[in-house]
Amino acid sequence: MGLPRMVAIRRDFPDRSLPDVYGAVRESMQSADWVRQVPRGSRIAVGVGSRGIANLSAIVKGVTDSWLDRGVRPFVIPVMGSHGGGTAEGQREVLAHYGITERALGVPIVSSLDVVPVGDSPSGIAVSMDREAFEADGVMLCSRVKWHTGFEGRLESGVHKMMAIGLGKWEGAKRYHMWAVRIGLEQVIREVGQVLLDTGRMLGGMAILEDANHATAEVHAVGAAGMVAREEELLARVKQWKADLPSPAFDLLIVDEIGKNISGSGMDTKVVNRSWLGRNCWAGLPSIGRIYARSLTPHGGGNAVGIGLCDVIHDRLYNAVDFGKTWINSFTASSTISCMCPPHFPTDRECVERILATCGRADLAECSVVWIRNTMEMGHMLVSEGIYEGLRDDPSVTAALPAAELGFDSSGQLVGGVELAVAA
Repeated sequence: MGLPRMVAIRRDFPDRSLPDVYGAVRESMQSADWVRQVPRGSRIAVGVGSRGIANLSAIVKGVTDSWLDRGVRPFVIPVMGSHGGGTAEGQREVLAHYGITERALGVPIVSSLDVVPVGDSPSGIAVSMDREAFEADGVMLCSRVKWHTGFEGRLESGVHKMMAIGLGKWEGAKRYHMWAVRIGLEQVIREVGQVLLDTGRMLGGMAILEDANHATAEVHAVGAAGMVAREEELLARVKQWKADLPSPAFDLLIVDEIGKNISGSGMDTKVVNRSWLGRNCWAGLPSIGRIYARSLTPHGGGNAVGIGLCDVIHDRLYNAVDFGKTWINSFTASSTISCMCPPHFPTDRECVERILATCGRADLAECSVVWIRNTMEMGHMLVSEGIYEGLRDDPSVTAALPAAELGFDSSGQLVGGVELAVAA
């Protein structure tokens, strides 16, 4: 079959990267009043999540070293709901994937699923808190501030969301997502977060902002006082940096990899414009006909939440799935759509040809296609010729290689791809 001809392109997004991430974290901690108010000898829990945040190990070390310099005794706890298979050891392993280990940090890592009740929200939500965090002298969290993949609001993903959902561990995450079906996740985050702030144990967090290149752009030691307003301000800023796909509508998106380290939904739903709400559900984003995912990143230990957003997947992805972990995470989030398994085939050629045949075009070579590595790395990609024609006048777009038909090796697997575009 004739297939679309693809052009490898580079997209130049503004570079907002910090030259010294570790140093910036240290400086932010040193200048924060709430940090200076913590007495020497205090035992402080530092919460870290499961997302693939750039420079995460350097950021966490900057935080723990800052506490150590002040004579404070920090220890790290996983703050990630049901991730890591919903087990204490699994969550410790997730942190280790990011280089968050006792040897690297020089502080203890304490992983437990035990929680204690701390009160009820105005809507009647029973709020619980990680026991290790509750029994510490204070808690701070390290979290990226960004848009959430499941709803639109003024307060989405960030320190407040990690505090509200993650500190409840698996037990709390199940309860909060159940309530989210009834009153919306933003309302749950606000109510549960306020109960936790009212305990007096929350000190603040390291709010991390990334630019369109997935580089650390800003770090802010945000205190518990005024946390909501500060996070709303930071979210509004980072939303302006978001990288979107380069065409308002196209037939097929090929994604080399999905995974929990890339997004809570395997892919950023506000890039691929799909979620549990349905297809092409976010206003102002590209309309995508079909999605093909080729592999699963290893960082989630087989958690493949997000496969249900795809129309077809490669056998290598299917064979990497731990359905137990995937179902635990999906049902904890009160959603089954994202864990439903699409058709899967043993070669890229079969996946591409079968799914393009459903796009409504008699000649598959006329289909419009975008091929990316993942939804965090949007600076290099391949686009079909028709899409590239619409980008010729965009000064931020450069063709890295001449157009060429999608290529396969003798076993039917795709060759070239994003790596070729990066090299060029």
